Amino acid sequence: MSIRRFEDITPQIDPSAYLDSLSLVLGRVKIAAQASLWPYAVARGDVQSIEIGARTNVQDHAMLHVTHDGRYSPGGRALVIGDAVTIGHHATLHACTIEHHCLIGIGAVVLDGAHLESYVLLAAGSLVPPNKRLCGGYLWRGNPVQQARPLTEQEREFFDYSANQYVLLAQRHQQASVVISRDAAAHGV
Repeated sequence: MSIRRFEDITPQIDPSAYLDSLSLVLGRVKIAAQASLWPYAVARGDVQSIEIGARTNVQDHAMLHVTHDGRYSPGGRALVIGDAVTIGHHATLHACTIEHHCLIGIGAVVLDGAHLESYVLLAAGSLVPPNKRLCGGYLWRGNPVQQARPLTEQEREFFDYSANQYVLLAQRHQQASVVISRDAAAHGV
């Protein structure tokens, strides 16, 4: 895995978190207990901070970034992700707030200043515009995103189910991960 300082700032990572060897964590990033970052996930806290909550999973190719302090964004904007959040493959979260128990669908984009309350199901491919607030307890979808319908009880339960499954999968990877040589792979060793 690639854990890198940026200037004098070192990421803070709970020992129980799982970081795939192909993920990148850089700068002012704080990762809580049993969170996981999967292949090619990037958490780049170079110009502001990123917080990733407990049992949150950041799937393959997800991009987490922030906004710098400047004329158009005084003080900059951090990225805050709560507990038990599932962030799907290729999702982009940029300087926004995601509360607890949310699911961010594959390829969804959440832009600066957006705020997703707890228990938001964001459909795959959706776009949340800057500064948009999504009420919890609903499925949201579209580009730009629109409230579709209330969540079912089964969908609400799925948030914890998904978080727990990724904790278990991360534990399996931590126990089984062995880097093999190209020669050994060619021979099925």
